[in-house]
Formats: sequence, C-alpha cells, structure tokens
Amino acid sequence: MNDAPVTPAAATPDEPPTWEDSHGRARPDAPDLAAPGGTDTGPVAAFRADQLDGFRIGVTSDRRSAELVAALERRGASVLHAPTIRMTGARDDAVVVEETGAIIAARPSVLLATTSYGMRRWFEAADAAGLGDEVLDVLGEARILVRGPKARGAIRAADLDDHGMSERETTASLIDLVLRDDVDGQAIAVQLHGYTDKAQLERLTAAGATVYPVAPYRWQAHEDQARVAKLVEAICTEALDAVTFTSAPAVEALFEAADGLGRYDALLAGFRDSVVAAAVGPVTAQPLVEAGILPIAPDRFRMGALIRLVCEHLEQKNVLRLPTEVGEVELRGRLVVLDGERIELSPVGLALFRTLMRAEGRTVSRADLARSTPEPLDDHAVDVALSRLRQALPRPGVVATVIKRGYRISVPV
Repeated sequence: MNDAPVTPAAATPDEPPTWEDSHGRARPDAPDLAAPGGTDTGPVAAFRADQLDGFRIGVTSDRRSAELVAALERRGASVLHAPTIRMTGARDDAVVVEETGAIIAARPSVLLATTSYGMRRWFEAADAAGLGDEVLDVLGEARILVRGPKARGAIRAADLDDHGMSERETTASLIDLVLRDDVDGQAIAVQLHGYTDKAQLERLTAAGATVYPVAPYRWQAHEDQARVAKLVEAICTEALDAVTFTSAPAVEALFEAADGLGRYDALLAGFRDSVVAAAVGPVTAQPLVEAGILPIAPDRFRMGALIRLVCEHLEQKNVLRLPTEVGEVELRGRLVVLDGERIELSPVGLALFRTLMRAEGRTVSRADLARSTPEPLDDHAVDVALSRLRQALPRPGVVATVIKRGYRISVPV
C-alpha cells in the first residue's frame, strides 16, 4: 500500500510535468505509458492483454476518461464508468466580466494563477467583453505567482511573466508562497478553480490583504446520478475490485452521493475491506485519507503510472491462490481458474467463494458465509447457493462440507 506518495522534482518549463495538474487530476494530455509502445525512463511492467482479466474497475473521471477506460479494457478489465463531477464554464460570463472589472479597478499588486484552463478561460471571457488588453496591462504590472507548470505555461502564452511557482501544486502551497512576504494592505487577485477553497482565501484576508477573486469555471455534480448510484452500490457490495480517481473533487462528489443515498458508512466499509481506491497522486488521495481510506498512488503522477500500479496491485494483492485436492485454484476478480479452465462467478457465488478462499482451508460457518453476500442469506439459502457454486466450478471437490459446522476449501491435509 503506497499511502505516502513521493513528490518528484518540479518540471522545467520545457519538460512536461510528471505529476497531477493544478486540480489534482492526471494530466489529460499525458500518454498512456502503460500501453504497448509507450515510453518511460523507469521500469515498465510488461503489457499483457489478460492482466486485468476477471477484475471489475470503477472509473470516476469525466473529462478525457475514454483513454483511461480503453486502457483498462485493453488489459481485460470490465469497467463501470460513472463520472461523479463535470467541469463547466461559468454559468454567466457577466459574472466573470464583473469580477474582471473589479480587478482592473483595483490594480492588484499580486496575481495568483492556479490553473492553465482557468487562466485561458478568463482571458477569453475578458477578450469577448472588450477588456482583454486592459486586464493584460494591469496584470503586467503585478507580481504573478503560479500554482504549477501548466499555469505558468498559460501565463507565458499571454506574454506575461511569472515571479515564482509554489513548491507543491496545491492552493495551500501557493498561499504559503505569497505569505512569505508582508501582504498587509495589498490587493491580491486570485483565479479560482472548480471548488473555492475558502479557508485558503481567509488566510490572505487574515494577513491584511484584500482579495479579488475571478472564477472562470466550476465543478458541478454530474447529471447522470443513476450511474453514480450504481457505482456507490457496487462499492458497498464489493462488486468492484478497484475504483480510480483523478481529482479530489471527484472523491468528494462520490462521498456526497453516497451520503445522499444513505450508504456513506457502507461505502467506506467497502473501500476499507476489499475495494482498492487508486488515486493519481497525493492531492487526489487527500480526501480518501481523511476518510480513513488508504489509497494506492503512483510515485509519478501520470495516468500511465496509475494504470500500471492498478495492474500490479491487483495481481499481487487481489489474486488468491490455493492448492486443493483437485489442483491449484486461482481466484482473480470474478474468475476462477483451475487447470487453465476459467469460470466467471455470479455475485453471490463470488462472495461465498472469496470468503472461503480467504479462510485458506479453515472451516467457515454458514452464518459467516451468509454475512459475506450482497444480501444476507439464511442457512438454507447458503446451502442452495453453495450447491450452485459447486456446480459452476470447473471440477467437483473444490469446496468441502464440514458436517454441522460449515464449508471449507479442500486444501490437502
């Protein structure tokens, strides 16, 4: 479990950043380095079309999600795609224009640029309102601090110069940078991103600055909440092996959806028990950690690294193997493999068989088996479900009955 990802050295302007972008998302233009023909300077896990056979993975991203879904499916995974948020422009450019006018009038001494998309969107709205040249003149006199390489790129594309970049691509780190100097009495313009981090803005006002925000776009809950509800239920019933996250707001939106469905505690239990939370980097991982979930995250914050890590983790941690009296049995996701024969189990059969495999040959009572299924079963229903499971398995004799006690995998004595 990689609960303390290593932050790589900052990228130079001529070198693409190797981390999350300013929102904590994987860079959307990063290549799929885990794909055949991908390039990487570090060790690359060999591509196999069956790496994720049997595994079911949830994908929460919306923007540029097709690449991630396709990469997982190429490796054999079954994907449940349920975007939890959508990035939108400001509902009314009049608000952005009004905020721009206030910034022009204030002539701020500092501009904090947080995202590349936000800066481009802001300049486009200002141009459309006939304020483009004026806002660039005002910002040309300001001390510009950026939150990451992509924000720096947007500033330089506008023929402006920045005066420093935060150590980490977070709003808190950017505020730390500006507060190294006395800001009392200064006007500070802040280009906001997605969700407004009020606590960080309050740090500026507490230091005596007057803050002039501009919000060119917002995050909002995805309109297809039926898919999100399906994702929540799949996590709660452990019908997924992993869920990928490429932005912190996507994590928060999933939590909010689960809470609204009355399934928040069950969602956390699913993640803590068997569903792997895979975050593209530490910014994305933070709300998971705060909820008591230990996610996996790659050292290099790119989409390809995330894909490789998911493949490696599921193969190493989520594939169960046991020798039995009829041969070695492997459970990988929903697939049972015995002597090269592969059988996909039903949700109830999977829950029962996974519980028996985890017991490693120890006897499991009917009551414990009943509690492991998506819907609790009585003793008779457990017996019926075990009978169906035995019929589904490639060979008889994998599951043994322990009279009056329960069931076990028939490992050699």
